[in-house]
Amino acid sequence: MITTEAAVLTAVGEPLEFTEILVDDPEPNEVRLAVSNVGLCHSDLHYMTGTVGADLPVVVGHEVAGVVESVGSAVTTLRPGDRVVGALTPSCGQCRNCQVGHSTQCQRITQIRQRPRPAFQLPDGRVVHRLGDVGAFSRHTLMRENALVKVADEVGLHVGCLLSCCIITGVGAVFRGAEVRPGATVAVIGCGGVGSAIIQGARLAGASAIVAVDLDDARLAAARTYGATHVVNGAADVAAEIQNLLGDGVDYSFEAVGSARTAATALEVLRPTGTACLVGIAPDGTDLKLPAWNFFFSEKRLIGSYMGSGQAQEDIAQFARLYQQGRLLLDEMVSDVIPFHDVDKGFEAMKSGEVTRIVADLTV
Repeated sequence: MITTEAAVLTAVGEPLEFTEILVDDPEPNEVRLAVSNVGLCHSDLHYMTGTVGADLPVVVGHEVAGVVESVGSAVTTLRPGDRVVGALTPSCGQCRNCQVGHSTQCQRITQIRQRPRPAFQLPDGRVVHRLGDVGAFSRHTLMRENALVKVADEVGLHVGCLLSCCIITGVGAVFRGAEVRPGATVAVIGCGGVGSAIIQGARLAGASAIVAVDLDDARLAAARTYGATHVVNGAADVAAEIQNLLGDGVDYSFEAVGSARTAATALEVLRPTGTACLVGIAPDGTDLKLPAWNFFFSEKRLIGSYMGSGQAQEDIAQFARLYQQGRLLLDEMVSDVIPFHDVDKGFEAMKSGEVTRIVADLTV
């Protein structure tokens, strides 16, 4: 067991508390990670503001990259000093979903995440929970071997951490979730970090038209950098604007905000037989109302995509290669790298449309 510093959420709506915690030694299949960089994600804000419930106290943060500090007795693929990117979805590799390539829907995830002892504790022995069993806003954390991917030295960890959530969620939703075909038309509703990744995924998939939709003109301008061919301000009649641009609805729409209103827009902009893919996390209690008559006769489809709908280890490794080849833009997505103790300020800055992704540096 070691002592380290973590940013702990002790009360909803309150600033994070920087304090010492105890981090357990690795179990046989675990790795203890010296965290170097964490991307600030809107999913963390859901827990910090209480729109999604969490056990307290908790260390949030999950978009993580770092260096292996120590390994458990059964770990064979990683060793101390390896540079790695984390994944939120470890898998058992044996259940039906894992065996058919849907490891993000592992049926044994609860058992996989169980430990004989708490991973994090306060010095007085109180348990500190970890968001997604990652708890990345800690200078050290524990993760399973099969939830880590070794990356090349050419992949800076300040951008590599984006592969852990933002990129795999967005690009994975395109390829694994919706299975966008070359030449298709795409609309992306919400152009923050995940939306920007979806736009890049659509570009890589060979979409013939990519319509970016957002309320912020700065984000729409950035969307063109990532591959958007058209932009629409969300304050307008989005469906009408897209029809004016393309002469029809789109083949695929992606919702990256997490609200019933934008989900309805994602359905509305579809052409008949189109697919709407929900990617954004909605607050607890959010319900969707579907236009059943139109939905039925138009043969539209509504699907969800969680963490890229695929095999996290394989996909992260492939996306890292795309970055090295210059085909996946990561540096351009990092708006700022901030010191660890400025995390609360970073979350406040995320409200600006000029921000795509803010990354915390836990080494300073």
